[in-house]
This record gives sequence, structure tokens and C-alpha cells, in this order.
Amino acid sequence: MLKELKEQTEESKSVNISMASPNAPPILDFSPVYGDDSQAKAKLVEAVRNCCHHNGFFQITGHRVPSELQRRVMNCSKRFFDLPLEEKLQIDKNNNSFNRGYELLRSQMLEVGTGPELKEGLYIGEEIPTDHPYYLQKKLNSGPNQWPQTVSDKDEFQKTTMEYYHAVFELAKDVLCILALTLGVESSFFDPLTDGAVATMRMLHYPAQPKDEDERLNRGIGAHTDFGMVTLLLQDEVDGLQVLDAATGQWIDVKPVPGAYVVNLGDLFMRMANDNCLPNCQEPGEAAKYPPITVQEMVTASYKESYGRAEKYKKEFEMKKQEQAPVMAAVRA
Repeated sequence: MLKELKEQTEESKSVNISMASPNAPPILDFSPVYGDDSQAKAKLVEAVRNCCHHNGFFQITGHRVPSELQRRVMNCSKRFFDLPLEEKLQIDKNNNSFNRGYELLRSQMLEVGTGPELKEGLYIGEEIPTDHPYYLQKKLNSGPNQWPQTVSDKDEFQKTTMEYYHAVFELAKDVLCILALTLGVESSFFDPLTDGAVATMRMLHYPAQPKDEDERLNRGIGAHTDFGMVTLLLQDEVDGLQVLDAATGQWIDVKPVPGAYVVNLGDLFMRMANDNCLPNCQEPGEAAKYPPITVQEMVTASYKESYGRAEKYKKEFEMKKQEQAPVMAAVRA
């Protein structure tokens, strides 16, 4: 479980063996995945397995996503979020049913008891044309991207964004290969799930908040677990991300590491593994903890819950304002 607190005075943007600090997700060198040192690879697999048993979080360096590409996509993110609101809203993701485009501040609410979250985003994925079977069958998050038309150098923006999307999607498949080995199966075990898959990439912006704001009501994003299988998060230089340490119940800061990806397992992976990363995922005689469900059913239900919670909060807030308005008018009179 993670949360992102925005009590800092700087704004933050993000585009998902040494220890960064006691009990923080370890920083793992991922380069053995691409080499011939079987001993180093086995140590990496064991380290990842330990993280899976602890809380499902770790950071990786030594991957194949170029730092130069990371810098370019972060620049794209800044250029987009610097646009005036009315220009960003030209590609509002509410214009479609497949989650592509701009998401306004306070659109989502992941943690009960908080306020809708102070983050804005740009949702991007594989280009799925309107004659593609995925689009015609209304598959999850499958449709054409909405690209900003007023961002500077829009052709470069689109090219860099898709180049980055494909590079990180390949990295996600490499991570799944290692996760398969932690389960005692072949590294190719998850290949059928990634062939033809459509991942979701989000550029995210968390505006700075005054330190005297009510932190619980004004978080960048509340405490939550991710909906999907695996998330790779590239942080910028501004911290704010925290991860729950399962052993102590404490929230631990995850300090940004230049070029590193924070990796975390999502609800879907934990469901598939029966909340367990042991071979075969179930002890002898142990019943499955969850009934069968499709990815589309599970993720769609999670979207409806978090976005619906935010809409309910905002409607109730407006109703309270309207109820208080006559009283305030009487006082002024």
C-alpha cells in the first residue's frame, strides 16, 4: 500500500543491494536480467521474492530505459501540465469511455475519509484505432489517444511519449519474468498475458500545497493499493511518496533515486497469487481466496468505486454549501 502526501512546498510530477533507508523498499540492481551471470540473477530473484513477501515494493536501477529518454518524457510532462486549464480540457478523458486524455484535479478518491485527490493526469496507451477489435469489443482502456494540440512541438511530444511508453512496457515484461522465477515457474510464464496487452501510462502532476492545509483532505493521492498487475513509477526530484512497512505498520518515505523505478505489485497480481508468492500460490489443501474474475471486470469495478467516491464527495460538499448559504446571508443582513 502506498500514499503520496503533498505537504511539501514544491510541486511534483511523475510519469511506477543497498537500502535507501531502514525498512524502505530496497534498491535492486536489475542488470543481471540482461547478462549471463546466473549467480547474480539468482540473488536478484531471491531479493525480489523477499520484497514480495514483505510488502510488494522495490526499486530498480540497471534497467534498459535510457536516462536521456526519461529526461525527455519528464520535459513533455512539464510542457503539458504548464498549459492553461482550458487547453488541457480540450482532451478531457470524460470525452470517451476508454480512459484516454486529461484528468482534472479532484477526479478520484482512493482513500475513504479523505478529500478527492489533488492530482491531475494525462492517460496514454497503445494507439488503438476505432476499427481495431479491442475498440469494437469495448476492451478495457482501448481506444485512440487524445493528444494535446497546443503543447509546444506537439509532434515531438507525441513521438517521445510513445517511445517512452514502449520502452517501459518492455521493462514491465522483464519485471514479470523475474516475478515468474520467484514463483518457481519458467520466466516466460506470464508471456501469454502480455502478448497484445494494452498498458496504461499516466503523466501525473501534484501541485504544491501550503503546509498549513489539512493534509488528510488535501493529499496528492490517498493511501491505496494499485488496481493492476504491476506498476512502474518514475519519480522526479521532489519526494512525497510513502510506502506502508508491513512489519511495523509505519509509513516510510521513498526517496527519489535518479533514473530508478519504484516497482509495486497491484491487486490483480496479489489476487492471481492468492496473496502469496510461493510456488503454485496455494498451500496443499488451501482454498482459493477469491472467486474467478476477468481483468476487465476487476479493474472497471475499481475505477467505478474510486471515481464514484470522488463524485459523491463533491456533490455532498456542494449540498452543504447550499444549505449554509441562507444562514450566511441572514448574518450579513
